[in-house]
Amino acid sequence: MKIGYARISKADGSQQLDLQIDALKEAGVSESNIYSDQVSGKNDNRPGLDSCLKALRKNDTLIVWKLDRLGRNLKHLVNTVHSLSENKIGFKVLSGQGADIDTGTPSGKLVFGIFASLAEFERELIKERTMVGLKAARARGKKGGRKFQLSKHQVRLAQTAMKEKSTNVAELCRELKISRQTLYRYISPEGNLRGYGIKILERN
Repeated sequence: MKIGYARISKADGSQQLDLQIDALKEAGVSESNIYSDQVSGKNDNRPGLDSCLKALRKNDTLIVWKLDRLGRNLKHLVNTVHSLSENKIGFKVLSGQGADIDTGTPSGKLVFGIFASLAEFERELIKERTMVGLKAARARGKKGGRKFQLSKHQVRLAQTAMKEKSTNVAELCRELKISRQTLYRYISPEGNLRGYGIKILERN
């Protein structure tokens, strides 16, 4: 299934979603499968994007008009695209600098793979900096380690909630008193356990 996402930066009428929606429909996305937001790209609260990511399933394809419609910043973009790849979800950009990205083509798969490599590279850098920091802390006689922000019960609650398409992610985060970024360390938009969530449930 093809699912589209569109975003404009202003909600005062000075920009219109019509151009993006028309392009998505021309690319084969039905209007009922187009999600949208009217917020700044830097805004963490994007309910349309949350709903879009939750609606995607294995072998679906996410289509956007331009690459900058999807990511808040490069880090968010890389992580989002990598998450799509991990969940066997295709990705296609219709115009602009990212128009070479189409996982239905060999060159598009190559670009998609570069995003995955960037995400892996970032994780390795973070891991390396963390280990160096812990080593330095131990040398000063301090004990260190990962502090989890959710309990086992909260992880299970979040997992159940995220599997429901009707769940409002912003409200769930407020209930758990965590940021959206923190939530996605534990649970994917589809409700699958991620690294932190798995580690929490494995603890005695």
